[in-house]
Amino acid sequence: MTDAMKKRLIAVAAIVIALGGLGVIAQSKMGDNLVYYWSPSQLQSQPNARDAVVRLGGMVVAGTMKWDKEAHVVTFDLTDGKATVHVMNEGNPPQMFREGIGAVVEGKLQNDGVFHSDKVMVKHDNQYKPPDGTPSMDQMQQMAKSLDQES
Repeated sequence: MTDAMKKRLIAVAAIVIALGGLGVIAQSKMGDNLVYYWSPSQLQSQPNARDAVVRLGGMVVAGTMKWDKEAHVVTFDLTDGKATVHVMNEGNPPQMFREGIGAVVEGKLQNDGVFHSDKVMVKHDNQYKPPDGTPSMDQMQQMAKSLDQES
């Protein structure tokens, strides 16, 4: 066997091993770990929606948010303008969470038609806008006091 034939045999063996590894990965239960991103319309149109862990994105409908601070549960409706889904989230929402903003929740649609979640993410831009006008002396003292408490 010549050196060229040995190199070809090694290259073919490497390709076969790589393809075999990809085949094993493709046949494994990797799909169970996927998280889909759907809108409320897509969630309602999917026949297997109750089986999948989903990130559901939409706008929080004004007037629908109810937050039980004692039980750490917040309920609200998410809409994409075409469909609306009622969401029940266990845990406290982020500080920026409020009605009328974009939000993404992660969880599952239950048999009762309510989307149960344990994670709320708020959509926002990362552009800082300082408050309008010059802060008053009282506001400056409050800001300084809040900085002292953090350290």
